[in-house]
Amino acid sequence: MVEEYEISEVAKILSEWSPLGDAAERVNDLDGYKTESADILFELEMIGRNNARIKKVVMQVLNEAFDIALTENECSDAANRIIDVLSKKH
Repeated sequence: MVEEYEISEVAKILSEWSPLGDAAERVNDLDGYKTESADILFELEMIGRNNARIKKVVMQVLNEAFDIALTENECSDAANRIIDVLSKKH
C-alpha cells in the first residue's frame, strides 16, 4: 500500500530534479509533482518494487504525463533516490 509519506518524499525528489525545467511554469496542474509521484508509486505497487524497474517506471510516467522524451539514464538519479525512500519503509 502506498503511503502519503512516500508520495511526499517522491514528489520532493521530482521537484528538486525538476524534469520539466523551465517548462514547469507552464503546467497548470503540476501540484509539486504529487500526482506523478502517486502514479509512479502505484505502478511500482502493481508490478513490484523491483529496483531494476524503477527507472523505467519513472521515465514512462513522466513522459506520458508531460509529453516529454526522458531516457532511463536521465531518470537514473531520481530513481536511485526513490529506491532509498522505498527501502526505508521495509
